[in-house]
Amino acid sequence: MASTGFSSQLGQQQFLQLLVAQMKSQNPMEPTSNQEFLGQLAQFSTLSGIETLNANFSDMMTLQDLTQGSSLIGKQVSYTNSSNTTSTGVVQSVGVTNGKLHLQVGSDSVTLDNVLQVTAAA
Repeated sequence: MASTGFSSQLGQQQFLQLLVAQMKSQNPMEPTSNQEFLGQLAQFSTLSGIETLNANFSDMMTLQDLTQGSSLIGKQVSYTNSSNTTSTGVVQSVGVTNGKLHLQVGSDSVTLDNVLQVTAAA
């Protein structure tokens, strides 16, 4: 299926803009019924709740990554480095950058998908 560049997600700002435009252009002789208006407000409330839930879920996932990553501090890891060769070192610290967990191993910043093996430090 070809991409049209149109996002199917509707944010709060766009929803409010559509609602205001609808109210401005409605026929004054046949205004939107209270039931329809309440339905639209309920949709807006649901959208707001989902956006808040998504933000909280994202924060929770970051915390979970940090918690899991912290258990690797002091462990020896084998990993694929930026030169596409295998290196080994002890994890000194962990951090999250752009939503991805990074392990600091010597001078290398290693993502979990590049870790090949974890062992107890020698």
